[in-house]
Amino acid sequence: MQNKVLILDFGSQYTQLIARRVRELFIYCEIHPFNNPPSEIKEFNAVILSGSPYSVRSENAPHPDLKDIKGKLPLLAVCYGAQYLAHFSGGNVKQSDLREYGRANLSKIKVGETFFEGIESGSQVWMSHGDTIDKLPRGGVLLASTQDVTNAAFRLEGEPTFGIQFHPEVYHTSDGKKLLENFLLKIARLKQDWTPDSFVEMTLSELRETVGSEKVILGLSGGVDSTVAAVLLHKSIEDQLQCIFVNNGLLRKNEFNSVLKQYEGMGLNVKGVDASDLFLKALKGESDPEMKRKIIGNTFIDVFNNESNKIDGAKWLGQGTIYPDVIESISVNGPSATIKSHHNVGGLPENMKLKLVEPLKMLFKDEVRRVGASLGIDGELLGRHPFPGPGLGIRILGDITADKVKMLQEVDEIFIDGLKSWGLYDQVWQAGAMLLPVDSVGVMGDERTYEKCVALRAVQSTDGMTADWVDLPYAFLQKMSNKIINKVKGINRVVYDISSKPPATIEWE
Repeated sequence: MQNKVLILDFGSQYTQLIARRVRELFIYCEIHPFNNPPSEIKEFNAVILSGSPYSVRSENAPHPDLKDIKGKLPLLAVCYGAQYLAHFSGGNVKQSDLREYGRANLSKIKVGETFFEGIESGSQVWMSHGDTIDKLPRGGVLLASTQDVTNAAFRLEGEPTFGIQFHPEVYHTSDGKKLLENFLLKIARLKQDWTPDSFVEMTLSELRETVGSEKVILGLSGGVDSTVAAVLLHKSIEDQLQCIFVNNGLLRKNEFNSVLKQYEGMGLNVKGVDASDLFLKALKGESDPEMKRKIIGNTFIDVFNNESNKIDGAKWLGQGTIYPDVIESISVNGPSATIKSHHNVGGLPENMKLKLVEPLKMLFKDEVRRVGASLGIDGELLGRHPFPGPGLGIRILGDITADKVKMLQEVDEIFIDGLKSWGLYDQVWQAGAMLLPVDSVGVMGDERTYEKCVALRAVQSTDGMTADWVDLPYAFLQKMSNKIINKVKGINRVVYDISSKPPATIEWE
């Protein structure tokens, strides 16, 4: 039976990072809101309590019920979790005299403790809290301190319960992975049995049992998630899967035909539907970003629904939903108000009456790629940058026309091909070009021009939640600028976006 770690979420911005770090140790974990824990706690082998934006001393602070956990399962309480243990178990939490945010170093570590095995004094940790544990809870044994935080880490005598006031999951805690490894492998004694191969084996069996002999339809996008989902389904139910790839007229240059050809070589049963004119007609004259998203989403639904109705006996809808989407929808504070309206094929009409099958819904993006590799999917496809659901529709600021789409497709092709030829593509998480609603004066030959401006964008990220702009070589940017201006009619200016997320977003709309 596979090991499972439960992460109880108190609303921390770092909760997903905890899960990612646990998964990186090849141990399966699930995130559940503290106020809606799984009914069968005993199915889990260890528990981690996340941090929280709340103070344990406030009236609206999260109060988890730990009666089935504390003292019964190995428990690691992080930041707020540690303060909660102290506050309600005979200790004391007070507002800190110092704002304990950012880097710190462990100044004292108790010798001979398995929890800190392989971690030396001076190791850097990351603090992010306004309260501090002034007095340890009953049975508390001090394990580590920093210069400003006396009770930085502790355990409870006689039970496998540990509390830390720093965040082991963030990159800035240099030995965070080692600490989690000590807790999960040496204290909780879990096996590292969450591997791509084990996931594939388990999922293929579950899909066959769930779907049976019924048909599944799946909307392909050409991206990593939907492709891996399609291959998993195809391996489990073969010809019962019918894929649909819709050309919304906002794809990259020649992408519709090239992706169809790629899928054909993979043995998938794919029907290509070219609805370019329908999308462009629906978008005519619309400049509002959210309205454009909705028009694209609703038109896709109409096209997909129409094609689905042509498939006799279809009972299931397959989607490439991944774990961050699931986490967002079950967060402590409920579904996010900013869930993007183009996510997957959300909002399908009720009259479709299809059951949902989402084989990747427990995977992070990097895990999807590893599973894809395990399935034998070509590495070039798995390494593709993410591409927004509305495509170039949200990279053309202002209204959308066929001429603007063609112009931006040409720019995008030059930029992406340039990244590949210069060996920069795999160093970038996502890249693209934005066509701005700005005409500027230029000079070409002996003539003045008044033409469009494009912005190039390249970012580094792990999941798109945060992103830093990539410091591309000046020589490369110069080459791209010259090539775009010389080869794409209507463009006379190229700029490079050096904004990070936050405060900017990756896309411009």
